[in-house]
Amino acid sequence: MRLPVPLFLALRYLRPRRTFVSVITIISVIGVMLGVMVLIVVISVMTGFDRELRQKVLGLNSHLTISSGATISNWQKNAALAGKRPNVKGVAPFIVGPVLAKFKGRVFTPFLKGVDVPSEKTVSNLNKFIIDGSLDLDGDKIVVGVELARRFGINVGDKVTIYSPRNFEDRKTAYLPAEPVVAGIFECGMFEYDFGFIFCSLETAQDLYDLGLSVHGLAVMTSNLEGVRQVQKDLNSILPPPLRANTWMELNRRLFSAIAVEKNMMFFLLIFIIIVAAFGIMSTLITVTVQKTREIGILKSVGASGGNILMVFLAQGMVVGSIGTVLGLGLGLTLLRYRNEFLEFLRRCTGFELFPREIYNFDQLPSQTNPQDLIIICGSAFLICALAGLFPAWRAARLQPARALREF
Repeated sequence: MRLPVPLFLALRYLRPRRTFVSVITIISVIGVMLGVMVLIVVISVMTGFDRELRQKVLGLNSHLTISSGATISNWQKNAALAGKRPNVKGVAPFIVGPVLAKFKGRVFTPFLKGVDVPSEKTVSNLNKFIIDGSLDLDGDKIVVGVELARRFGINVGDKVTIYSPRNFEDRKTAYLPAEPVVAGIFECGMFEYDFGFIFCSLETAQDLYDLGLSVHGLAVMTSNLEGVRQVQKDLNSILPPPLRANTWMELNRRLFSAIAVEKNMMFFLLIFIIIVAAFGIMSTLITVTVQKTREIGILKSVGASGGNILMVFLAQGMVVGSIGTVLGLGLGLTLLRYRNEFLEFLRRCTGFELFPREIYNFDQLPSQTNPQDLIIICGSAFLICALAGLFPAWRAARLQPARALREF
């Protein structure tokens, strides 16, 4: 198999000969490999976290929320209007707001969300998250999150005293606090909901907030998550002002924006591992150009152009970068494949839990590898390594044949 001359010479110069240059070359390859591996693992794990978090958020939240900034009095008419639109799977009214709760002398301030159970099942998975008791909100019954129940020792059948805003308003009529019975305990996997939310019937919430027949908003579930933007535009075109539909991403913008920023920051921080390895490649090539000054002079004297010499040393950087990138890609994907086994091995060896399940509420370390991320990581690593060889290659290309032969 005949290779191009620049590539043939580059491979010949990189051949291991138990010299200092060979050691630096191997270290540079290992550096690129580790950089690519760490980037692939970290970015894939963070992408997996983002995916799992989205699923958990959508577990108790609908794709769209219709609200006006105040209460909605004629919500039945608007719910029927929204429910007839294309790609709308379900519509459910809700009331949500903070309350003051008390249990066995301990006070806490969760959010109380009133829902209509039959329609709520069409827009969320609340019924699937019940781990104790049942989703029975008839009368004065509630369901609480598992973290809230654990923190305050609440069990199914207990009574919780709830003070709503009307209990603190300056009115002539005195309202007694509600004392609903805990009918069930839910666990969705997000601490914010498992600790901070109590669900009750829509009628109970209307009574506690003194709303009459009004609600705070309408939850809308679409048949296709990817088409939620189109459904939003459709609803906003027919809903009477000031009603407006907002997507779940808009309502959780700060959370997912923070994850995106963290992912980008991790990429730019970890790319420095590859940059450090690239400096190793540069130092290797500079050493090679010094050692091969005579050979460069001979090549130029027999007709090799500066471009030919430039390509020889650029090819060396590309070869080292390619080898390190390919090895890092393979090692990174292998580590992701056995990530949970590796975590278990570390736990047994060190006794330290690197991924506490009780904190993250994940049974396994999440991971999702996107081809686009792999292309960006591997492409960046190859480009950095190729650029690392640019200065030594330019220096070698500028050598004059007479001077190179005279010096050696």
